[in-house]
Amino acid sequence: MATDIMINPENLVYAKPRLLNDNHMHYCPGCSHGVVHKLLAEVIEEMGLENETIGIAPVGCAVFIYNYIDIDWQEAAHGRAPALATAIKRLNPKKMVFTYQGDGDLAAIGTAETIHACNRGENIAIISINNGIYGMTGGQMAPTTLQGMKSSTCPDGREIELAGYPLKIAEMVALLDGVCYVTRQSVQTVGSVKKAKKAIRKAFENSMQNKGTSMVEIVSTCSSGWKMTPDESNKWMEQNMFPHYPLGDLKDI
Repeated sequence: MATDIMINPENLVYAKPRLLNDNHMHYCPGCSHGVVHKLLAEVIEEMGLENETIGIAPVGCAVFIYNYIDIDWQEAAHGRAPALATAIKRLNPKKMVFTYQGDGDLAAIGTAETIHACNRGENIAIISINNGIYGMTGGQMAPTTLQGMKSSTCPDGREIELAGYPLKIAEMVALLDGVCYVTRQSVQTVGSVKKAKKAIRKAFENSMQNKGTSMVEIVSTCSSGWKMTPDESNKWMEQNMFPHYPLGDLKDI
């Protein structure tokens, strides 16, 4: 005999994080940004840091994160998020301060700010989205674009002789003494989402415990920039991005 069971939505394991507002996300279908936004909102809420967190939004697709997660935000000039995060954390040492940056912002125009903030061991967390391309401005080649990977500025594929090798920024910062935690994750499966959330929480905990700089790189897709469907993008990422940008912890002290 069937019975009606009343379910309280607040008791469900899978639910919309309270810190995610009702604004419609502008991201393209299949984009990884929305998933990472959800994880950030969940971690901040679970740590009870809603009123103690300051996020830094830079330039690119990542900038619109301030429009979706209900915490304090400061927008930075292109590439300057780690420098701005440094100032905010030093002025407010009890706050949880993190940057949210694309690979072009972090590893191109912002390379100097990234390297020196990490080398100083600033007590901030850096969340980096690596999709190997400039997603917002037309799909141009980025420092992280793979060899042979096509973009609007290298339509025949990236040539090493002309543009150099794809930049592994996570491996670079892992060598710096001021960095306590570097990991590379993804969000294309349920299992990978769980690992990414765990990594983000660890980075945030390190920041609050003044252990130094943490970086969480999320290898992701850009269906529009790659000219693929979301499903094709995930498969291409697994077959091509992961061998060059292997997932897992690079440093944990």
